[in-house]
Amino acid sequence: MDLLEFTPEPAELAWTFGGAPPVRRVKPGTALRLWTEDAFAGSLRSTTDLASASLNMPFVNPQTGPFYVEGAEPGDTLALHFVELTPARSWGASATIPFFGGLTSTDRTATLQDPLPERTWIYEVDTANRTVGFQAQGSDFEVALPLEPMLGTVGVAPAAGEVRSALVPDMFGGNMDTPEMRAGATCYLRVNVEGALFSVGDGHYRQGEGESCGTAVEGAMNVVLIVDLLKTPGPVWPRLENDEYLAVIGSARPLEDAWRAGQVDMVNWLGSLYGLDKLDAYQLLSQVSEVPLANVVDANYSVVTKVPKRLLPPVTAYDGIHQQLRTALS
Repeated sequence: MDLLEFTPEPAELAWTFGGAPPVRRVKPGTALRLWTEDAFAGSLRSTTDLASASLNMPFVNPQTGPFYVEGAEPGDTLALHFVELTPARSWGASATIPFFGGLTSTDRTATLQDPLPERTWIYEVDTANRTVGFQAQGSDFEVALPLEPMLGTVGVAPAAGEVRSALVPDMFGGNMDTPEMRAGATCYLRVNVEGALFSVGDGHYRQGEGESCGTAVEGAMNVVLIVDLLKTPGPVWPRLENDEYLAVIGSARPLEDAWRAGQVDMVNWLGSLYGLDKLDAYQLLSQVSEVPLANVVDANYSVVTKVPKRLLPPVTAYDGIHQQLRTALS
């Protein structure tokens, strides 16, 4: 298997999906060893660094990529299997940001309230115990939380020549912020442009479902992934597969439309996998689905529809590419 190692220089970071030239060309079946910067572009390093003074909007969520996948054509399915996600720093950062977050007035949900106070938290990474340390600032409370690395942003260039901010989740993927995007998962994306032009970034050392305040434990990440390509129709919405679940991520506003998008695509996926008509697939999904929130703070909200494999007969999705990639580097 070919291996490409790439650590971007600051000038090589992408800030959008679409609109950026490829940094490298790769063949399907290639393993990539990458480094990604954190969502704050490394600008929050202590509790005295505040977002309003440190962040340079819209230059947040820097992406490593895009990568041009040889042979990828619109309509194909791009498969990205995440082999390893490892913190690249000994600390991560989180923050409250003015008019951003799930429990504050925002530009989309406008009120006459003043913004919540700004605050930055630094989480120390304990590699040996695989924890990150939360330390309250208003008291002496502290707790070690499990280290659970994930990627907030995974996506391809959008269709129709669109250029979308790396803060946005949509059909092309993007800033979905789901903890399901972890090592051992395979992400399926529909190719919209020649070469797919996929990027990854926004490493989180851990994140609760919903990402309530809008920021996780943000941290630079070492990423090992395998890219592959299927000449089969790509999914409408990003899909995930791991050893335990099939999942679809829908992104929209209002929140119920994000839920609906994932539910409809899962109805279609179950129908194609098991030969079910629409109503039978709808009924089955109603009894087996799990629906964690991914985020409720981005330009669009993201909701995950998960189906436990243990409840259904064994089935092969996408020609078994998940299992093939799962063992490719073992």
